[in-house]
Amino acid sequence: MTSKLNKTVFFISSALIITLALFASVFPKVADSFFKALQSVIVENGSWFYVLTVAIILITVAFLAFSKYGDIKLGPDHSTSDYTNLSWFAMLFSAGMGIGLMFFGVAEPVMHFLNPPVGDGSTVEAAREAMRITFFHWGLHAWAIYAIVAIILAFFSYRHNLPLTLRSALYPIIGDKIYGPIGHAVDIFAVIGTLFGVATSLGYGVLQVNTGLNYLWDVPVSPTVQVILILGVTALATLSVTTGLDKGIKRLSELNLLLAVGLLLFILVVGPTVFLLQAYVQNIGSYASNILSSTFNLFAYEKTDWIGGWTILYWAWWISWSPFVGLFIARISRGRTIREFTLGVLLVPTGFTLMWMTFFGNSAINLILADGITQLGTTVSNDVTVALFAFLENFPFAAFTSVIATIMVIVFFVTSSDSGSMVIDMLCSNGNDNTPIWQRVYWAVGEGVVASVLILAGGLAALQTMTIASALPFSIVLLVATYGLIKALRLDIAKKESLQYSTTMASSTTNSEDWDKRLNNIVNYPTKKNVRRFLEKVVKPAMEDVAKVLRKNEFDVEVKMNETNDTVSLVVNLGEETNFGENKNFLYEVKNISRIKPAFVNEDKSEEERAEDELYFCAIVHLIEGGQDYDIMAWEKDSIRSDIVDQYEKHMHFMHLIN
Repeated sequence: MTSKLNKTVFFISSALIITLALFASVFPKVADSFFKALQSVIVENGSWFYVLTVAIILITVAFLAFSKYGDIKLGPDHSTSDYTNLSWFAMLFSAGMGIGLMFFGVAEPVMHFLNPPVGDGSTVEAAREAMRITFFHWGLHAWAIYAIVAIILAFFSYRHNLPLTLRSALYPIIGDKIYGPIGHAVDIFAVIGTLFGVATSLGYGVLQVNTGLNYLWDVPVSPTVQVILILGVTALATLSVTTGLDKGIKRLSELNLLLAVGLLLFILVVGPTVFLLQAYVQNIGSYASNILSSTFNLFAYEKTDWIGGWTILYWAWWISWSPFVGLFIARISRGRTIREFTLGVLLVPTGFTLMWMTFFGNSAINLILADGITQLGTTVSNDVTVALFAFLENFPFAAFTSVIATIMVIVFFVTSSDSGSMVIDMLCSNGNDNTPIWQRVYWAVGEGVVASVLILAGGLAALQTMTIASALPFSIVLLVATYGLIKALRLDIAKKESLQYSTTMASSTTNSEDWDKRLNNIVNYPTKKNVRRFLEKVVKPAMEDVAKVLRKNEFDVEVKMNETNDTVSLVVNLGEETNFGENKNFLYEVKNISRIKPAFVNEDKSEEERAEDELYFCAIVHLIEGGQDYDIMAWEKDSIRSDIVDQYEKHMHFMHLIN
């Protein structure tokens, strides 16, 4: 990553976005007809491909979670996660599909209940089927699509130092060509898809907010009001995106998760509590027992167009959104193992999503089926944007909960807009998220402007259809990139196995005093100055001894000490990179690393003394893969030389394995 701004991606994306937005605005009917015809052809002839693609992705993600690849970190071996689990889950939830739950939490179960794909509507069987279908659309499949994109990007970016942009997903396929025109084209595709995806969602979202305000306080439903709402959301998103990921997006996501949990518990308490808990357990069981047949069901024998209007559109929508959501999830997931990542992304948001769908969807169906409030079904059928507010009217404190729901919708849109702006800015900046404020503001404002123009011109539907149609070519790329990921993971595991080491030095030293020095080191806890002196007087000379022998054999070797960060390293230059960005060079580096002393060490000291004396320092070995988590402080030169040779031998063994 050289320059923060990739001018090719930035300017071409901007030009194409303006062109497409003008086309959809000036000729909205022509654009809508064209893209709908394109989508219809894709759904009619390619539905089997969408279903197969999503099935392969889900199976692959599940395989990664429980296979030996699950231990690989999305980052160097010594890396740790940047965010707490709570903050991570909140951002996953908000970016992934938070706004969809507000829009479809009541509407989709009710619509499936009234008009199931097969059989009669408004029956107990229809209610059971409605929840099974809703779970299917909002469950593991959607999150698996996001997860595979995020794993591919995070693995190649954080572990192989490629840009955190969509082009890196193609590295297993085209190698260094990702830095040329093909890579630019992929990132431009992602920018356009993300911006129009966020803009169309923003546009349709304000329709729900506007309808809700009209339902609650008779605010007129009009393009003028909707544009004002978009301007307000854009202003908040711009403020959030300028404060950065750790402040704006994270805090808004945590606020929304808190409000969502509060509203969820409210419905559970004031609604049919026992029934909802029973339904949740039963719905999960039904979903789990039918997941295989549902995954591959194309209604080939029933000859219904229901699947094209629901499942295939959902799969296309999740795939079209995956570059945006996947890149965002990758950005917040550095340092987690693949197993931790996949189980977290698949199970936690899915569990919460399915609970939401049960408490809201089953409550709404129960109102219609058991309590005879059929007007709710009529309202939902006529206008899905008002479904949530019409539903809340049947519970106590409706005015208050409707206000909370409206706030949640707005905050969800703000988090979608600012996270979308951050992702687009990264795509245009070689994966760098520490960019000038004007770039982030440019994209945040651009989303609002595009959404406003399309609302006034009536071109939102066309752009949404175009975004969904783009899922077909991307799904092909995604399958190939998934294959490349598995190949790269196999190499990673081969290297990990070749670098297994033993920290026992009994076989590598004959110095009778070595054990004594190491024991003193463990008991007395070295200072930073102690470790620095050790690096200068023992580690560096040991490296020079090894380097001297290698140079005699005509190897290009470099030993250097960085006094700024207390690091001494030996590098053997072995030539070009292997496939998948694997660096052939051998690196043996020792870093002066601080650690916190165990609590018992300072237990007899005052709080002030403990604060001053809470750290000790280690000489930790780092290889190309990152920190190896073993301390060589107080080792003799012979032991260090032996360890360097051991690690070099394992590195060369790995080179032989992959050549």
